[in-house]
Amino acid sequence: MQPQPAGDRSTKVLTGARVVLPTGTVPDGSVTVVGTRISAAIPTNAQFIDVKGHWLIPGFVDLHNHGGGGASFSGPADDVLKAVHTHRLHGTTTLVASTVTDDRDALVRQAGLLSELAEQGDLAGIHFEGPFISPCRKGAHSERLLRDPHPAEVRKLVAAARGQAKMVTLATELPGGIDSVRLLTDHGVIAAVGHTDATYEQTVEAIEAGATVATHLFNAMPALGHRSPGPIAALLADERVTVELINDGVHLHPAALELAFRHAGPHRVAFITDAMDAAGFGDGRYDLGPLAVDVVDGVARLVEGGSIAGSTLTQDRAFKRAVTVDRIPVEDAVTALSATPARLLGMADTVGSLEPGKDADLVVLDENFDLKGVMRKGDWVVDPQLG
Repeated sequence: MQPQPAGDRSTKVLTGARVVLPTGTVPDGSVTVVGTRISAAIPTNAQFIDVKGHWLIPGFVDLHNHGGGGASFSGPADDVLKAVHTHRLHGTTTLVASTVTDDRDALVRQAGLLSELAEQGDLAGIHFEGPFISPCRKGAHSERLLRDPHPAEVRKLVAAARGQAKMVTLATELPGGIDSVRLLTDHGVIAAVGHTDATYEQTVEAIEAGATVATHLFNAMPALGHRSPGPIAALLADERVTVELINDGVHLHPAALELAFRHAGPHRVAFITDAMDAAGFGDGRYDLGPLAVDVVDGVARLVEGGSIAGSTLTQDRAFKRAVTVDRIPVEDAVTALSATPARLLGMADTVGSLEPGKDADLVVLDENFDLKGVMRKGDWVVDPQLG
């Protein structure tokens, strides 16, 4: 980065970058930040920052994340904030905290804590992944704590979040599943199909009832079959459904990712991390809710049974892999990591793209797509001039 003349540090003009906008990439573009927002005009006495040779893209939006930096979203407030900060250092400026299956009282207490942090602006909301999932596809969830998604149970959990519940993952084929999808839809909460053993027909029924997200497509659901297509075919085929994909090279074979991305397109794909405590921290023994997890060479697996237990992924790595390994166009990767999840959360008017009036959330990448800077609401989380 080049030094810049002194100016009003609340007003910054980032110049000379390849700026990715909703309309395409501007090769020698600039972004003006006034206070916490992106501005169309350049005020006098602005601070100019030369980012020539770099990419400027919107801050990442993560719909599905359990923790990072050695801390979990199932822990106390200090742990939650530590995990949030860890992911901000990797470019995620908008984050939904995901819970894991636990007993009802524990989930209600955690919903209260997370809702307070969401009200303060530290989180974008809460995603309940479990306990309303199939024991046949439980993944890294405690089977003894699973419950059927009866609407009364689902309503209590959503109420505990005090308006901050953004998404609930359900095995919609279980008793009460379809009625709970309708309940969630009526309350403005995303009903997501996941950790499911549903048939194709049962999944179509869930979509018709209002389900609009596939929780980590391909993972924790029956494989795509030519006679028994299962949920994957139904979720990929319906234009109303956004599919989550974990692009860490572990959860999905590149061919499966290509199949989903090509069929659904960037406006229906949301890249997620499904990160657990070890993200941005390292190998070792961790807890995921009540279950023990070993992380070896960056891969998280349950100590008992060996199931994959979330990921150690961060969104900057997901982005780099998308454009360098999967050969997804930069603009499409930006859509899948920022614009699509922002739209799904109902936040497209404030985040998800570099447009005047929106929050000044952005990521600076070098020519190799390595992260060099992160700005959130006009303040540097990672200052590219110090890197």
